[in-house]
Amino acid sequence: MKLQNDLVLRAAKGEHIERYPVWLMRQAGRILPEYRAVRASLSGFKELVETPERAAEVTIQPVDILNVDAAIIFSDILVVPEAMGLEYQMIEKTGPWFEKTIRSWDQLKFIDESIDVNDRLSYVLEAIKLTNAGLAGRVPLIGFAGAPWTIFCYMVEGRGSKTFSESRKLLYTQPDLAHELLSRITDVTIAYLKAQVKAGAHMLQLFDSWAGILGDEQYNEFGLKYISKIAEALNEVPLTIFSKGATHAIQSIGKMNCTTIGIDWNSSIVEARKLVGESKTLQGNLDPCALYADHNEVKNLTIKLLDSFVSKRHIVNLGHGVYPDVDPEKVKTFIKTVQDYEIKFN
Repeated sequence: MKLQNDLVLRAAKGEHIERYPVWLMRQAGRILPEYRAVRASLSGFKELVETPERAAEVTIQPVDILNVDAAIIFSDILVVPEAMGLEYQMIEKTGPWFEKTIRSWDQLKFIDESIDVNDRLSYVLEAIKLTNAGLAGRVPLIGFAGAPWTIFCYMVEGRGSKTFSESRKLLYTQPDLAHELLSRITDVTIAYLKAQVKAGAHMLQLFDSWAGILGDEQYNEFGLKYISKIAEALNEVPLTIFSKGATHAIQSIGKMNCTTIGIDWNSSIVEARKLVGESKTLQGNLDPCALYADHNEVKNLTIKLLDSFVSKRHIVNLGHGVYPDVDPEKVKTFIKTVQDYEIKFN
């Protein structure tokens, strides 16, 4: 099906765009009353993720309501460890919790060595198909997965953490085990992302939410090494790599087989462009908290961001996911400001 609005894909590939495309991480979620109504009709977050018809419904909501230039499938990065055999619960106001963790060679037995992602993650793939049918070609659909290091952190810690000390300890005390687990996560992630493309994803994003907790040397060894392997395996559609907090890794990511680099709000767009040149598209990076400002200030801050660009190769987004208590009308102001902005480059 021919897309009516393919701006985000053209921007990712460095092709001609009439204006900058804009979408938001976590746009399919808690900022929308319409989402909360759907969520309230179900037993919880996991039921929503695992029910393709409802996941498709909330994926499409921000396209209808916010007028974004891309949809991103409503799912969770933790579907990957669960498909590998490590079941998780999503506890309200607490976050994810795994009964079993991987902290020793013996505990690797908790993980299934050979899995069929098309079977175990069929609900995500079906949601992608239903979403595309509902979008009817209006905008592209983005698929995603968590980067191996971030997934590793949850599989080792068993929950969220401020320090992820158990995960980092493993890198020092059992580096061979860490590499074995990261390799297994990487292989499943490649198969999963390829399945998303086959199901109809027009673009992919790899989220490394906990990249910033590692130093340069360790992130090269236990983070970027596996991201690069995934990037090399994916040539079907544009790929965005978003390593939150890892400013030191921007130049290295710029050398990878990806089209787009996500930039968090702590990084400078101008400096990032100097590091990667014109070979990559940058995505980001308004501070999510900027959307708490009044409408005029949201507009001014958005224009300031747009004026800082030194290239057309940009997809506008926040520097991380939109926060759940942000007023959707402020989000609309942000989006409309981007869409009304006149690009200053030929």
